[in-house]
Amino acid sequence: MDLELRGRTAVVTGCSVGIGRGIARVLAAEGVSALIVARRGELLKTLQDEIEGAGWPRPYALAIDLADRGSAARVRDEALARLGRVDILVNNAGGSRPTAMDAPDTVWDESFAINFIAVRKLTQALLPGMIERTWGRIINITGTSEPAGTNAAGPAKAAVHAWAKGLSRDVGRHGVTVNCLAPGRIHSEQIDTRLHPTPESREQFARNIPLGYFGDPSDMANLVAFLCSPKARYISGERIHVDGGLRRGI
Repeated sequence: MDLELRGRTAVVTGCSVGIGRGIARVLAAEGVSALIVARRGELLKTLQDEIEGAGWPRPYALAIDLADRGSAARVRDEALARLGRVDILVNNAGGSRPTAMDAPDTVWDESFAINFIAVRKLTQALLPGMIERTWGRIINITGTSEPAGTNAAGPAKAAVHAWAKGLSRDVGRHGVTVNCLAPGRIHSEQIDTRLHPTPESREQFARNIPLGYFGDPSDMANLVAFLCSPKARYISGERIHVDGGLRRGI
């Protein structure tokens, strides 16, 4: 299937490893020119080389911490300078770790800064161009709303869900769609080195997944590519779980 993405432009955040890296590769394979963003510049360089080596458009790269003040404006300026315009924004950067019930405000502020505020500010920085051209795609990689315990990332990502739903209603008339994807156990740095660092741990948890195995970044990336395409023009305001059936809520 031709997703009709050749010639489109994108900004993808959190690209150094895992899901973001997979998204950047799949979009490049579809002919999308991109600015890839992450904190670790050396890993962005290897991603650039991988994509170019596969015969796809070599992406531009920007190493930056999106939690820093002014980062959204810098990403916008770099993207417009390199790409000319931005058709697609994939907000993938984020972080999650267990949070003590009595954690200080600094812990909560840090989580909201990267998981919600950075998402909102970068979207607001790039949205005017999409509205002007009456075409745009905003994809937010979020998380579960069924936390196993206290985690500062949970409320921050829930804020993204509520904000994105409202935004989708405001910008739909301008040809811009807004969707959230909630990954389950997808092989990534966080999953494979922190939550499930051993094959035994992964095998044990996989018994809770109806499909019986962990997903790969490509399982997320292929859906992102579809939602970015004109063929997904009538899908907006959604939160889609990519988790092998793990989620139990209706």
